[in-house]
Amino acid sequence: MGRTKVVGPVGSYGPRYGVSVRKKARDVLLRKLQDHECPFCASKGTVYRVSTGIWACRKCGNKWAGAAYTPRSEIAAYMKKYIIREEL
Repeated sequence: MGRTKVVGPVGSYGPRYGVSVRKKARDVLLRKLQDHECPFCASKGTVYRVSTGIWACRKCGNKWAGAAYTPRSEIAAYMKKYIIREEL
């Protein structure tokens, strides 16, 4: 059984940096590393982070700006219901 079951991806830090810092880093890394859904083609697991805030989909090839650790920021998800898009 692995020794990083509780701490997850921050197990490589060992006892350094303190518990509260490692818990915050764990939460951020788990959000970043989970499977995300593409907002264009709705395929799950094909979205990857190109750089900080830049996301791309392997299936449809679209690139977009999102949050640093998630493809869509929380405020964007909240504001989506208020934005009315016009059909051309």
